[in-house]
Amino acid sequence: MSSSYSTSQIVQTVAVVAASLTIGYAFGKRTSQTSLPKEPKTNVEPPASTKPPAEAPVEEEEEDSEDETEDEGDGDLSAVKPGMFDQCKLVLVVRTDLKMTTGKIAAQCGHATLACYKTLMKTNPQLLQHWERTGQAKIALKASSEDELLELEAIAKSLNLCARSIQDAGRTQIAAGSRTVLGIGPAPVEIINKVTGKLRLL
Repeated sequence: MSSSYSTSQIVQTVAVVAASLTIGYAFGKRTSQTSLPKEPKTNVEPPASTKPPAEAPVEEEEEDSEDETEDEGDGDLSAVKPGMFDQCKLVLVVRTDLKMTTGKIAAQCGHATLACYKTLMKTNPQLLQHWERTGQAKIALKASSEDELLELEAIAKSLNLCARSIQDAGRTQIAAGSRTVLGIGPAPVEIINKVTGKLRLL
């Protein structure tokens, strides 16, 4: 009788202790959570030292970068007014005496086209829009020397045509400062033919 009583007393004691421990643990955990201050949420960027350094932009130097000649001696570029049905063209006069490769010629013609385009964007955008609407014709012709190129440029400017010659930077095949291509126009075909009508196709 006394042994069963003591066993039951032990069981009750163990149960009370276990319950006390559980309640104490739960209460202590809850108290610790409420007593700790919450960290404010901020959108702070990590220190600059943890970020990889930004790479500085690298300027790539083109092999075939050229300079267009100054626009000294231009006539009134805004004076050229094409009729509604006039065909317009841009002529690219290429020096054949320099013996440029096909790729070099293409690059030089691209520079001349852009130079003429940028000039007319400022001085005669209506002419440029007319050329774009009528097909953006571009014709490549031959010149045999720098003197011929300069003569054609002077005649074109006297007729109020946009004329831009390209001078090579001298980084590849051609001596620095050499005039390689002359762009004339865009302008009505009839006016440009007064300047380049006798030249042969490239």
